[in-house]
Amino acid sequence: MISRATIDAVFDTARVEEVIGDFVQLKKSGSNFKGLSPFSDERTPSFMVSPVKQIWKDFSSGKGGTAVSFIMEHEHLTYPEAIKYLAKKYGIEIEETEQTDEQKQQQDEKESMFMVSKYTAQWFHDQLKTGEGKAVGYSYFKERGFSDETIEFFQLGYSPDNWSALTDAAIKAGYKLEFLEKTGLTIVKEDKQFDRFKGRVMFPIRSMSGRVLGFGGRILDSSKKAAKYLNSPQSEIYDKSKVLYGIYEAKQAIAKEDLCYLVEGYTDVIQLYQAGVQNVVSSSGTALTTDQIRLISRLTKNITVLYDGDAAGMRAAIRGIDLILEAGMNVRVCTFPEGEDPDSFAKSHTQSEIQEFLSENAVDFIRFKSSLLKDEAAGDPIKKASMIREIVQSIAKIPDDISREIFVRESAEILEIGEDVLFSTLAQVRNASVTQTRDKQRRDKEVDRLKKVETVASETVDRREVLERTLIKILLMYGDRSEVFEEVFYQDSVEGEIEMEQMKSERPVYEKMFLELQSDEFEFSNTYFKNLYPKLIDMMLLQGKIDMNIVMTELDDQEAQLVADLIMDEDRHALSRWEDKQIFVTQKEDMISRYLTETILNFRRLLIDKKVNAAMDDISSDPEASNLEVLTQIKNYQALYRDLGKRLNRVI
Repeated sequence: MISRATIDAVFDTARVEEVIGDFVQLKKSGSNFKGLSPFSDERTPSFMVSPVKQIWKDFSSGKGGTAVSFIMEHEHLTYPEAIKYLAKKYGIEIEETEQTDEQKQQQDEKESMFMVSKYTAQWFHDQLKTGEGKAVGYSYFKERGFSDETIEFFQLGYSPDNWSALTDAAIKAGYKLEFLEKTGLTIVKEDKQFDRFKGRVMFPIRSMSGRVLGFGGRILDSSKKAAKYLNSPQSEIYDKSKVLYGIYEAKQAIAKEDLCYLVEGYTDVIQLYQAGVQNVVSSSGTALTTDQIRLISRLTKNITVLYDGDAAGMRAAIRGIDLILEAGMNVRVCTFPEGEDPDSFAKSHTQSEIQEFLSENAVDFIRFKSSLLKDEAAGDPIKKASMIREIVQSIAKIPDDISREIFVRESAEILEIGEDVLFSTLAQVRNASVTQTRDKQRRDKEVDRLKKVETVASETVDRREVLERTLIKILLMYGDRSEVFEEVFYQDSVEGEIEMEQMKSERPVYEKMFLELQSDEFEFSNTYFKNLYPKLIDMMLLQGKIDMNIVMTELDDQEAQLVADLIMDEDRHALSRWEDKQIFVTQKEDMISRYLTETILNFRRLLIDKKVNAAMDDISSDPEASNLEVLTQIKNYQALYRDLGKRLNRVI
């Protein structure tokens, strides 16, 4: 187990904006930072990071928390693994006690798969130093022109041409066959088990944080009837449509250059990186996906696609362009001379020559697509018309109005056709798309409506949760402030009526809340609020303030996320909408004392409503009984309810 001192050191040292900045391109927005959500597909940034409070909030997915919770959520790590990750990042020595056998057994399945993948990557890499590995695998990499530093940096490896070399070694090292099979490293049959990647050079595929997700393997014996390249199968930790080879190694260069080069293969990435072009990733030989594009969009909005100069490479470039445009990215295309690819070109040219070639030959998608399709449509009016429509369909996917118009005008010049014709065609394409989108939205709204009808809660429960949420938010944001409160005391008069006395006093907000709720013997109905409230009050009573760094270490994941949500989600619960729920409050720029007072008054009116309704139910259930005492009680409650209403009207 990790010591408390190490955990505290991590929370004290780790800066949430630095940690998240490794994965998301953040831009200053007032006192906060803003970026695109790494958890959903969005074009308008709604991911907020607060350096002051050291928390983050993703409004598109509802997630939020600390630097630790971000690493846990983004990289699918356990709490201890996230602490270790940040400790390594900040050079913090980890103090750890020995885990018991029971604790080891409690490691979840996904973490076990990560552990087996990490071991395997190192094992494959170590094989390059053995007899067979050095003669076959290491020799292959050297023939490709890879230096020892490059081989080490990308942790390249070799899987021996033996049916179960890896499987036997891993099991001997204490790893379970179950997880070797689930990661796809071992294929298990009824009567045997064998290594998936036997006889191949190996390329570990990492997440953006550097965790090994899967592998790509290239066969070296061309006489064997097997696929030249083989990737790990789909698993809990590896989804080839959501990862990019080289993203871990390239992320800093991509963010720095504000540009990402996209290639097809593993060796394309490695050769370019070795040649000095480090902002390069690969789709691992698969068709480009929206998830892969979204991964790049966290670091930059600019992509230059590098493909082979042959026909297959050209078509592959076209397929990916529309997806990139639809994501709101800026895309350029650069093709290499016939017979060349990024690997061979990088191997035979210097860094300056490569960069000069990319700069001079990268063109926007309109010029690339036009030149490619014009050759195919030469002399054929029908094909040319089809080509123009295909280009317009690409332009239609661009979300920005100004960019669309610019590309239409450029296309008209290149294709030698009137702008009005292109604008008309564009309108037709977009109208058809809008109609489809509206139909889908209409269907989705109907589904949502039916779900709401099925799950709608009572008005009372809804109002109570809103008020409970507000109390916790006040405690978090203003609990240590001193405010002047109007103290009110009720007592019975001689005539049996309830009389009210008033006086003013200054006290801390948390103290006022604690005393008021205690006098009402109030308990939170929401489980999270019920658990969170005493923790915050105890901290206030002991320290007189709430230290966010300390708070977050004391809370579990769900509570920490709730705190982040409350602090950074004010606009999502705008006070101006409370009237819809018959809750009347002042604007947040007014005094906090009034903000808290009216929240408590609304709570009391809610509780009185509940008591009156219960009393009325008692009378209805037994009409013949003597109900004078109950009626008197109802009368007093109603008088108190009216008085609370008057007080609310005075503070509004």
